[in-house]
Amino acid sequence: MHGDRCDRSGHDLPFCLSRREFLLTGGTAVAIIALGDLAWAAEKGLALQRASYPRSLVGRVSRLKVDQPVSFQYPWKDPYSANILVKLGVPAGGGVGPDQDVVAFSTFCTHMGGPLAGTYRGKYKVLGPCPFHLSTFDLTRHGMVVAGQATEGLPQIMLETRGDEIWATGVMGLIYGYHSNLAAGT
Repeated sequence: MHGDRCDRSGHDLPFCLSRREFLLTGGTAVAIIALGDLAWAAEKGLALQRASYPRSLVGRVSRLKVDQPVSFQYPWKDPYSANILVKLGVPAGGGVGPDQDVVAFSTFCTHMGGPLAGTYRGKYKVLGPCPFHLSTFDLTRHGMVVAGQATEGLPQIMLETRGDEIWATGVMGLIYGYHSNLAAGT
């Protein structure tokens, strides 16, 4: 800051922070506020919201091969309901099946809706990079962002198995292109 306004020589001057002190203080304040909001949301059951939809058969465990995604539409039959179902070969958050490794995710980037179909990388168990801004999502960790401009993880299609059948039962996260996960008129 200006020398005469932030003199640290012991003179009685107005309160002054260095750039480092300002950033540390501001960052701490933001963290405290955010944690308070998270605690409130968790207390109210709002931290993770799941939109429920009618069950839909989306595949069979016996037909899936490791690292070979299968496309399907859910919860609606429209272009933004494009998803992949994939057997990762390693246990995953929200995974179903005998090895807890079958997951499903939306194929539209949460940043600007870039198409992610065809970008699955089996070696790393990620979807991406998005052709718009290179966002990449970890499918073993509920679709969390690992690189790029996106700030929200991919919407995960909630699955359950009944014997060999894989059923979609809901969506965790906001589907790109919608302001809520409810279809018009519902």
